Amino acid sequence: MKLPLHIVFLGMEASEAVEAAARDKAAKLDQFSPDIMSCRVEIELSQKHQHQGRPFAVRIHLTLPGHELTVDRVQDEDVYVALRDAFDRMKRQLEDTVRRTRGLEKQHPLPLRGEIVRLDADLRRGFIRTPAGDEYYFDGENLADTPFEHLQLGWTAQFIPEVASQGRQAKRVSFGKHRFI
Repeated sequence: MKLPLHIVFLGMEASEAVEAAARDKAAKLDQFSPDIMSCRVEIELSQKHQHQGRPFAVRIHLTLPGHELTVDRVQDEDVYVALRDAFDRMKRQLEDTVRRTRGLEKQHPLPLRGEIVRLDADLRRGFIRTPAGDEYYFDGENLADTPFEHLQLGWTAQFIPEVASQGRQAKRVSFGKHRFI
């Protein structure tokens, strides 16, 4: 970081242990992106509510060249859990921002189409064959919009291909308007 980490305690006494945990998590962000200009962490002990304990709220403000990232009010009754969750959210924001600035935005896999060629009702598993002749298996949890019991051989399916430990797998299998060839 170009500027020193700034940690603020609100509604509570400063704690060396909490400050050390925040510094450790901020250092990990700095390793991920050395372009960080500044980071401000606010740790607040909220007022006691009638039906709840006293939650801690964590806010993080981070500045990069051309970007300001903020995680606002992550709360938990355990200050370390609130810190962890807030820094996890900031890490995701930072990763997305770094990808965009480097032109490495996440590429979504292109869906494939194929025809249901086999169904096993007992295992709730089926197989889809693409026009190229590749077969992908799927099970009932991979179906997006149709109950497994309604499937029929020959239906055209659209799916996201994935290589799994059991071989080629079809994820997010849908039929919708692509039902018939």
